[in-house]
Amino acid sequence: MTRHRHSNLAMLCALLALAVTAHAESPPNADDANRTTAAHPTGFARFRDTQDGAFDLSDLLLNHKGVLPVPTIITEPAVGYGFGLGLLYFSAPKREASNNAGSASNSADAKPTMSPPNITGVGGFFTGTHSWGAGLMHFHSWDDDHIRYLGVLGKVNLHLNYYGPQGNANAYQLSGVTVVQQILFRIANSPWYVGPRYTFFDSATRFGPLLPDGLHHLERDVRVGKGGIVVDYDTRDNMFYPSHGTYAEFEADFARGGFGSSNAFDMQSVKAYHWIELTPRWILGLRVDSGFSQGDIPFFAQPYVSLRGVSDARFQDRNQVTGELELRWNVTPRWALLGFGGAGKAWGKLHAFGDAPTAFGFGTGFRYLIARKLGLSMGIDVAHGNGQNAFYIQVGSAWR
Repeated sequence: MTRHRHSNLAMLCALLALAVTAHAESPPNADDANRTTAAHPTGFARFRDTQDGAFDLSDLLLNHKGVLPVPTIITEPAVGYGFGLGLLYFSAPKREASNNAGSASNSADAKPTMSPPNITGVGGFFTGTHSWGAGLMHFHSWDDDHIRYLGVLGKVNLHLNYYGPQGNANAYQLSGVTVVQQILFRIANSPWYVGPRYTFFDSATRFGPLLPDGLHHLERDVRVGKGGIVVDYDTRDNMFYPSHGTYAEFEADFARGGFGSSNAFDMQSVKAYHWIELTPRWILGLRVDSGFSQGDIPFFAQPYVSLRGVSDARFQDRNQVTGELELRWNVTPRWALLGFGGAGKAWGKLHAFGDAPTAFGFGTGFRYLIARKLGLSMGIDVAHGNGQNAFYIQVGSAWR
């Protein structure tokens, strides 16, 4: 579940209904968590925050028993409008008693660290373009969040567009089964994580009677098997919608026959997000996202520019680089307004960097703090890009 998504559009769409909560953090405020655990509101009280009386889902999300349904409205221009539903089950990881005692003894004001919950989910989606997908995922952490595991299994059938050298849309169908396995290990007690990731996608591609320019030797059935290394750095105050801190990720993947791949190619991606608290009410966000590929890479797996207001995979080539700014105004403790804008390029095969068209997207939006104890906000972004308008229902930050 990355923002660059190294062009693995199939995996993205298959898990769209799950992505909003796949890496949910436990409440950042230990006192809130303890109070919530001690008392379980019932009836309408579970939808009210005990602090300000506002509509809030914190107690429902933290104390629900059984399976939590998560409906999602899909507004991605690449696949059209649609609906998704995820069923999620949360459980708290076991914590080391010695760690808790050590944390408490360091300082009178120290609070025990909060590990992310374990999550098991199943979900699916369907859109107006007859694209559909279904997925199963599990996220688990051990040793006070020193080990993180993510496993995904998904099936997709997508109706998309391929944009060739002239920028013309060519409709095609992409279907297949995808598997993701990842495990990350924290380096000592630092904000650094490192570990392996394996991705497999058994795909079938179908165009019309005529193939677009540049794809005359298209292989219709391709298996993509990639093994790689992931390095994460995370100092965000909240992973849903941060006010300060940095999240960065580097990934290097190698697709080879030994990993089950039909084609041999390499991919590298670097992304970094940084939030600056200019004042308590004004937050500036900075984003840089890049992807590079070499070798015999399938067209649908190439890096692409991802911006609000721009259809995913419209600007796609061997390499891509994207930059974006976002300015947020916290009007009240619950409501926030924001403006954003960015640009990017994809180049390497279809175009040289200087000749490649520039993708751009800008717009505005709002957020409502719907679960204060989780720091979870929801809202809508409205954006304009290259010749089109789009809107997005967002859970937390648009940068993932």
